[in-house]
Amino acid sequence: MTAHVNGVDLFYEVMGTGRPLLMVHGNGEDHTIFAEAAAVLKDEFTCYLVDSRGHGGSTPVGELHYKDMAKDMIALVEHLDLRNVVFYGFSDGGIVGLMAAARCERITALIVSGANLTPFGLKWYWRPVFRAMYLVNRDPKLRLMLREPHIGNADLKMIRMPTLVLAGSRDMIRTAHTRKIASGIPGAQLKILDGEGHGTYVIHEVKIGRIIRAFVRETGGAEEKHAESGR
Repeated sequence: MTAHVNGVDLFYEVMGTGRPLLMVHGNGEDHTIFAEAAAVLKDEFTCYLVDSRGHGGSTPVGELHYKDMAKDMIALVEHLDLRNVVFYGFSDGGIVGLMAAARCERITALIVSGANLTPFGLKWYWRPVFRAMYLVNRDPKLRLMLREPHIGNADLKMIRMPTLVLAGSRDMIRTAHTRKIASGIPGAQLKILDGEGHGTYVIHEVKIGRIIRAFVRETGGAEEKHAESGR
């Protein structure tokens, strides 16, 4: 399916029934990375698997900014008239989730994996790797990672819904940086997954589906909240 929002066409796939769950992938990926997780989640959630602008089946763009991607997701939620939304974002999708959740009352639960607040949230040796790659191919997706995001403490404090911040112990994001994200969001939970890398528990994995399901059940349930939302 495709929705025209915020000046672009966003491609998305829908599966399941229950409380709406928006799932947003990382840099250079598309919605298909969540196929296995959605299979775990579809009995309790209506899963909306979205391609970000410039990715997958969504509109190609010459320049990418996280603020535009966050506006896209807010606009999509409003376009579909979704309420009581669980937002899960991986990597770039997690950055988008932090920015969107701070500004969208329709998002009422947030889970982010491997997100960062600034480019310096990456472990130091990854930045020169991405810089060298960008010099070769001038990919706007790489330029995005090198120059953004810039999320401050004031932005984190605006996130008031139940939140789970995840990262792997072997993530490309610094553990201290992940802890900073969790400590900046009022009441957020933090889980550092032992032995996991940046996407080893996410990409084509059921593990992230089980984590999302457990967190939502713990913080208010799926079907009960879904019934209240009228969706």
